[in-house]
Amino acid sequence: MADTSVYENPLLSRYASRAMAENFSDDTKFRLWRKLWIALAEAEKELGLPVTGEQIAEMKEHAEDINYEDARAFEREVRHDVMAHVKAFGKQAPKAKPIIHLGATSCFVTDNAEVIVIDRALDMVQEKLVNAMDKLRAFARKYKALPTLGFTHLQPAQLTTVGKRATLWLSDLEMDHFSLSHLKDTVKLRGVKGTTGTQASFLELFGGDGEKVKELERRVVAKMGYAKVYGVTGQTYPRKFDYNVLCVLSQIAQSAYRFSNDIRLLQHMKEVEEPFEKQQIGSSAMAYKRNPMRSERMGSLARYVLSLPVNAAVTASTQWFERTLDDSANKRIVIAQAFLAVDAILNLYLNIAENLVVYDKVIAKHIAAELPFMATENIMMECVKAGGDRQELHERIRELSMQAAAHVKQEGKENDLIELIKGDDMFAAVRDRLDGILDAKNFIGRSSEQVEEFLSAEIDPILEKHAALLGKSGEVRV
Repeated sequence: MADTSVYENPLLSRYASRAMAENFSDDTKFRLWRKLWIALAEAEKELGLPVTGEQIAEMKEHAEDINYEDARAFEREVRHDVMAHVKAFGKQAPKAKPIIHLGATSCFVTDNAEVIVIDRALDMVQEKLVNAMDKLRAFARKYKALPTLGFTHLQPAQLTTVGKRATLWLSDLEMDHFSLSHLKDTVKLRGVKGTTGTQASFLELFGGDGEKVKELERRVVAKMGYAKVYGVTGQTYPRKFDYNVLCVLSQIAQSAYRFSNDIRLLQHMKEVEEPFEKQQIGSSAMAYKRNPMRSERMGSLARYVLSLPVNAAVTASTQWFERTLDDSANKRIVIAQAFLAVDAILNLYLNIAENLVVYDKVIAKHIAAELPFMATENIMMECVKAGGDRQELHERIRELSMQAAAHVKQEGKENDLIELIKGDDMFAAVRDRLDGILDAKNFIGRSSEQVEEFLSAEIDPILEKHAALLGKSGEVRV
């Protein structure tokens, strides 16, 4: 049972998945530290340093069995988390104690582990991102030909389709996927660099043999499952990497924010709704309400993520010379919480996109209220083809449009422009063809074709590449 007497982070208790929370846990971090120490010891032994197989075996025996009580006791004594865990590990593996952390600085374990945790978190984000894309792909294809009012400046504009609008959301996610994939390609470990990045301690250990120092780093990085390493560092990996990470997370949040706002507006118009469960309550007072809670939460979390890149920019720009420690406490908070928030955002995105409800009759009603105004040029052109005078027709349509607009705005009536046109002898030539002219499908341009072309050329190849990741749904916990 949760301790309700102290603050509890809602990203953990309400929003993010357990998998993402576990990835940023202390247990994950400290296990990685031990794995790094073992990799270092193995590579040092392979390259001729006095490290024995028995010592490495003893370390491996306790790689997952972390004695947290000992570590906490040592940290109270030494006020240094890495050295506390070195001592705790040495207590469990006394034969290995003399060689644990040999030649390394704290950032050997802290920074390499942080990059690995971030890299794993990016994998989790990528999985949910491509699944969100998959949900929108299905939605866009299903509704590619369903006409709907387009809006510019939030005012009715030429028609589009429900599916075409969904491709705008999908296009945003496609750009995010590109940014995320590029970021993944640039992930590098800090490697084995020593206290100020010069590898001086390792050069000393290997008696001045620089080639062995380079090989040590290559082997340690490979043992951790990586090939890329920063060519130069100070004591830490470059903090600009954190900024790049938060920028990509911000991009995803931006896309989700836009999607959530559009769904909220569409739900206001009763055209499209996010899922609403049978027992869900929209308001404690107004029992009839169906509030877009999921979309609102998505926007709320996205707003938080949007604010974070500037924090990382300040951190990256204030790293004095080879390092300063004013990044540490900040990073403990910002990086993990950014990922937890984006994880929660994508959970919501998946849930909403998979369960959107479309009310086609309401959409048709809204089209009927506006299409007569948009169709006037088509009507005029048909009359010109039948021998009418374009200038006279234009003036008459303008007059009738003003009348119809007054009926709608001043009297609250339905748009009767088409009835006014039908009753005017100047338009007798098209009177019997007006219903065909007013078919909404005549006003959606290449929307349906654009949807198919975009999905086939750009989205399908991405999702085929990640086919093994698809099939996931989003869970809304509360």
